[in-house]
Amino acid sequence: MKRTPNVRRWLEVHAEELSACRRCGHSGVIPIVSRPAAPRAMLVGQAPGQTEVVDQRPFAGRAGRTLFRWLARAGLDEARAREVIFIAAITRCYPGPSPSGRGDRVASRRERTLCADWLDRELTVLQPPLLIPVGRLAIERFLGPVPLEQVVGRAIPVEHPGGRSIAIALPHPSGASSWIHQDGHGRLVDDALRLLGREFVGMGLAAGTVGTEPPSLPGRAGTAA
Repeated sequence: MKRTPNVRRWLEVHAEELSACRRCGHSGVIPIVSRPAAPRAMLVGQAPGQTEVVDQRPFAGRAGRTLFRWLARAGLDEARAREVIFIAAITRCYPGPSPSGRGDRVASRRERTLCADWLDRELTVLQPPLLIPVGRLAIERFLGPVPLEQVVGRAIPVEHPGGRSIAIALPHPSGASSWIHQDGHGRLVDDALRLLGREFVGMGLAAGTVGTEPPSLPGRAGTAA
């Protein structure tokens, strides 16, 4: 990740400004902010879940436990991942429960538009060499509206406001997502984790070999983190 002058101070100011954002008018809900000590890569999720509202950190709930098990297989345990990966999202506030009663509501196009420039700012300043889009909304933001099986398990160059990155996509780790339970998709996650492991080692973020056990299947109650 290229460094701009005073990037650590920029991250502090950015966190303060993002925390104060109320553009969407969500009553009693505040944005969830990532505070890595030394960000070298960027992970982009969809939106925080209800657990994140309580804990005030991204991917703090059940979906996060699955995500960090995946990253541990790629060589980064949760503590290390939170230190070296800036965790962003398409929207930063909990959108509320799904009307169906299963999982969380998908952020509206209006909410995504209002929130978009926070991500653009982060990309512009941090210029991550490695980008990890997690879930369909994040994947669409960087790779377009393509079937997940066409992008999960591949390393794909992408352009964004910060320049150029290698994108390695992951499906959403929420139990509300059925994609990973379909035939052959677990192997694609394995492939993605092997690619991430190689990138982490190459960037000096991790050492050793990447785990080869089957992917941890999420439970059935999900979030939109």
